[in-house]
Amino acid sequence: MKNSNAQIVLKHHNPAALFNPTPFGFCHSVAAPSSGELVFISGQSGGEDLAHTLSHDFSRQVEFTLKNLGIALADHGLQFEDIVKITVLIVDHNADKLTIWSDAVSRSWNPAHLPASTLIPVPALALEGMQIEVDAIAFKAHDRETVMFE
Repeated sequence: MKNSNAQIVLKHHNPAALFNPTPFGFCHSVAAPSSGELVFISGQSGGEDLAHTLSHDFSRQVEFTLKNLGIALADHGLQFEDIVKITVLIVDHNADKLTIWSDAVSRSWNPAHLPASTLIPVPALALEGMQIEVDAIAFKAHDRETVMFE
């Protein structure tokens, strides 16, 4: 039975004593209530098709990484704003790649609902040519109609 008075709130926190992470595409912490389920999404890459074709262009891989992450989320009835934590692995990370990633995040997420995030520079990923991989933990409320953000 649905409780029409129920409120499920994801709480996004950026403590004033810490730097503002919003321009970098993340939030310092996100608290999720226990009236739902966590959805763990394996690392998604920039593979463009079922053959996992990878472009040599980092920007294009970022675009397809987020597209693939969106597909995995949608399979659970979720959106980017439902992600509470992401881990980003970038091969040969540098300031230019950070800008590309941050710009893509700003197009995918509402700035008030950014996930907690960790970016890890790595020398290589599982497949040759893979330049980025993103895994995620999302929250799916039992009563999707009452999900609110704070």
